[in-house]
Amino acid sequence: MAGLNQAFIVLVLRFVQAILALIVLGLTAYVANWWSHFWHAISPSQFNFLIFASVWTLVPALLFLILVPWRFSETRAHHKFVILGVEALTMLFWFAGFLALSVFLSDRVCFGHVCSAGRAAAVFAAFEWLAWAGTMAMAVMHVLRTCGHTSNGGKADPNLNMHEGA
Repeated sequence: MAGLNQAFIVLVLRFVQAILALIVLGLTAYVANWWSHFWHAISPSQFNFLIFASVWTLVPALLFLILVPWRFSETRAHHKFVILGVEALTMLFWFAGFLALSVFLSDRVCFGHVCSAGRAAAVFAAFEWLAWAGTMAMAVMHVLRTCGHTSNGGKADPNLNMHEGA
């Protein structure tokens, strides 16, 4: 029963991660588009990085973290350290992204809808980082709990990820 609850929690967190990534993608793309049209220059790298982090989250990271445990659980791709690496890298992207954008916006005099969208993007990116920190913590606990156990060949616990039973 605990495994099913944990799988449900991870599934809910994956859904939250996808929704937050879509929100941040929309907000940062809006600001980047406005910036390039208003200033006739490339948008600031902080916004561009969060666009990258959103796309990274939606395409390779979440796709991998949902599909591999669900459909490819018997392959080498479903290894606890691979899952831990994807979790850690994605969490790091969001941490760097929301901090960089927050610092960029902290010394700007800005007003209007674009400024509000930029600030909202930083806030939603911080919540996205917290969601990834949660799933990362669960992955670290799994790795530590199974440290030294080689009976499963290093495969990740299917209860930490979405699988057919969830």
